[in-house]
Amino acid sequence: MIAIADNLNTRNREYMNALGEKDKKAITAIIKCLSDAGADVINLQSSLDGSDDEKTLPWIAKILGTTTKCGIGLDSRNVHALRKTLPLCKRPPLINFISQTEPDDQEQLLSLVAESGASLVIRASKGTIPNSLEAKLQILESLLEMANDADIPNERIYADPSIIHIGRGMGQKNLMNSYECIRILSELVEPPVNTIAWISNVSSGLKKAVRKPLEAHFLTYLAGAGLSAVMVDILDPDIRRAMYLIKAYREEVVFSQTDIA
Repeated sequence: MIAIADNLNTRNREYMNALGEKDKKAITAIIKCLSDAGADVINLQSSLDGSDDEKTLPWIAKILGTTTKCGIGLDSRNVHALRKTLPLCKRPPLINFISQTEPDDQEQLLSLVAESGASLVIRASKGTIPNSLEAKLQILESLLEMANDADIPNERIYADPSIIHIGRGMGQKNLMNSYECIRILSELVEPPVNTIAWISNVSSGLKKAVRKPLEAHFLTYLAGAGLSAVMVDILDPDIRRAMYLIKAYREEVVFSQTDIA
């Protein structure tokens, strides 16, 4: 399973302050910390709507590329920013994301992904997140067809069932449908498509004391469905322990009592 650190997001005050001040030293220290914690990929987000991403996203990507060997995830609604950033990536990044409503210039995004060799997250969303398994699969099927038509093969596509928090009205039903969605995509789609989930979404709105343990348990739950990659808070010990055990159970690492301790 690919561990994608989602720590560099707009909710991270330390990161956003360093970004606003163009504090390269602080950004470098944060990236090194994420790499040392076991991130395979580090997701980069500098805004929610893509504003100013042309300036900030290439700047962060360049620092990341010179600081660590981790892969890069580019989380932006700004296709122009992605185009400027891609040449700075030492290997093709993961671009997050396309849905049925985002971004506005979907054809340009698909063309950019196809030409660059990048991977792409397709998200089960149509403005709102569907609650039924059938609706999730219909949206993902449509996006998968769009991506394939743009010459993006399934091996470079990561399907996201769109996780919502468990405390929401239909939260539990949605989470069960997300599990089934991942299982079906992992087992029945040919050629195989990757799956991905943003784990921290499950605990939004809950008390801080229960958030990380809940996320760690949810991660192991989705791993049982065949999840390929996961967006997590890689600095949290509960999450890191769960990631390590999943990789051990899948024989992706050699189990060590010292490591788990």
